[in-house]
Amino acid sequence: MSHLQVVARHATRPWTRAFASESPSSFPPATSGVYKVFDRAAKRKQRDRAVSRDAGVGSRTVDYVRDEVADRMMERLLDIKRKFNTIVDLGSGPGHFSKLLEPEKTRKVLMIDSSKTTLNRDRDEEFEVEVERVHADEENLLDVLPRNSQEAIVSCLSLHWVNDLPGVLVQIKEALKPDGLFLGAMFGGDTLFELRTALQLAEVDREGGISPHISPMTDTKDISNLLSRAGFTLLTVDIDEVRVGYPSMWELLEDLRDMGESNAVVGRRHFLHRDTLAAASAIYKELHGNEDGSVPATFQIIYMIGWKPSPNQPKPLERGSAQTNLKDVL
Repeated sequence: MSHLQVVARHATRPWTRAFASESPSSFPPATSGVYKVFDRAAKRKQRDRAVSRDAGVGSRTVDYVRDEVADRMMERLLDIKRKFNTIVDLGSGPGHFSKLLEPEKTRKVLMIDSSKTTLNRDRDEEFEVEVERVHADEENLLDVLPRNSQEAIVSCLSLHWVNDLPGVLVQIKEALKPDGLFLGAMFGGDTLFELRTALQLAEVDREGGISPHISPMTDTKDISNLLSRAGFTLLTVDIDEVRVGYPSMWELLEDLRDMGESNAVVGRRHFLHRDTLAAASAIYKELHGNEDGSVPATFQIIYMIGWKPSPNQPKPLERGSAQTNLKDVL
């Protein structure tokens, strides 16, 4: 059994985990000049297969990271004293965040996801508010949402597979009404650093070079700049971690597969030699292993809040307009 420990923002809470990639793309290829880091078609297939395997049993078993992050996102939403008519859940998956919504906060949730199988994994009866599901590519949000049409858009751990993150943030801002809310969470650059270093060291030792096996992720210091460039205001960005303990690296790789989080970098190698993986497992335990023999995996989470500008929003006073001298106060 593995355990999940919540650190940093929350007190430690133990979690238990029971142990636990092809459908044709229906979306046209993007026509913009965006540099492609991720193979979006491969990612859809991975996620479809993860849900289809064993009638979704394995997929549900590994909901623990997304469920925990969704819970922390909900805490942030509840701090906002506003009721929304509709909330858009972008890259919703089966609805980790949407299932937490209550009628006191919104009447309806609109779930959008590029994986149709994942989108329809769970029944409407598991939600407390009205649910509408839209099968669409998150990278082309304005194809399904009119501009200036939404009160709130949330995204729980889906933006790390987007090729054009600045462009998607702009689309989110454009789809929002003035004074509309964007609340998001995405994996940060230090996610799975233990696995990354173990694989790199093993590959150099056994094969004389390295290739990408874990997707590149956004650095935390860039998020505020990206939100500001996209046109959001009243920004809030903070960082947290979710740490999970596994018996070994093999169980971690198994869970990442069942999460639909396998490697989807363009030009990736589709296999690793068994002896390289065995070496990586040994290095992982040697460098990062816990005293009880388990190994940790760190998921760094970046939380972000931004608002679409509106004339009635609070604004800072102009420089030099203060009526009290700071020297008199101090």
